[in-house]
Amino acid sequence: MDLSNEELLDKAFKLGQKYEKKCTGCAQTVVAAIFDTLDIWDESVFKASSGLADGLGLTGDGACGALVGASMVLSYLFGRDRAHFSDIMAPMKSYSLVKKLHDLYIEQYGTCRCYDVQKKLMGRTYNLWDQKEMQEAFQSGMLEHCSKVVGTTAKLAIELILNEKINLDQYRMSSK
Repeated sequence: MDLSNEELLDKAFKLGQKYEKKCTGCAQTVVAAIFDTLDIWDESVFKASSGLADGLGLTGDGACGALVGASMVLSYLFGRDRAHFSDIMAPMKSYSLVKKLHDLYIEQYGTCRCYDVQKKLMGRTYNLWDQKEMQEAFQSGMLEHCSKVVGTTAKLAIELILNEKINLDQYRMSSK
């Protein structure tokens, strides 16, 4: 049964929250949420997003992993392929959609840097490489906060994808 756009947006948000709470890894959980919402899959994109959590490699110092993961999916769907690598205009669609996602994310959170998002949502940042701070992060509700960020970012990406009216059949697999 086909879902309405509103149902797809709701599904993306709920899957993003669920995956982040259960599996963690904001970049990978947002990729999974978007892919599963659209009933598509690419193991390479999913796997490539693995090290991007918490501002790149759990550093907090880079862009939010959910934003980066969702940007990877937009680039996967609308980006330049190898056959058009020398065409400098070929990636413009992906640039445009990732910029739109970035701007919507900034509107929501005021920043895209992981540490700054943590500070805004939880009042401070956490060094997840330090066992004590990781425990403090979990006790402070980091999973709840980050799961909402993942859900929101998945929803924003789905909205951008739906607005493009792309045919996703070429990305669908009969089984994952």
